Amino acid sequence: MSARNDVPPDTLGVELAEDGIVVEYTDGREAYYRGVPEKVADTLRTQPGKLVQVLVTDPSETEGVMMYVNDRDTHDEILESTGIGRVLMDPGEEEELFPGVTVRLDGYAVEVEADPEVARGRVFVFAEDSRGESSYELVNEE
Repeated sequence: MSARNDVPPDTLGVELAEDGIVVEYTDGREAYYRGVPEKVADTLRTQPGKLVQVLVTDPSETEGVMMYVNDRDTHDEILESTGIGRVLMDPGEEEELFPGVTVRLDGYAVEVEADPEVARGRVFVFAEDSRGESSYELVNEE
């Protein structure tokens, strides 16, 4: 197995639809995340074993950057060709993915905190495995 590395993200096209989110990769392919994201005003903690993806839009909500957190399956070249970034972390580590967006590993669970005002856009988290996918939007408390 080849080594996996951190990969910086590129800017991706984003379309916020009424029933989900479309992300257009730099290679022209699209991913559709179904459903209206559940709003979370505190720390989002995903279950261990989930593939966690963090998407931060720009203020226009038509572009954004996406990072995979601890994805050890996807080859670096695939991420580089799609524009998706990746960060690899060990349990107990914490990293600021983008201004206002921090992830940490608590054991093998991923925790994400965000301040959308500092991030200057909307912050979405997708958590998926072979049994299903969930989507969340991190918001400030009202």
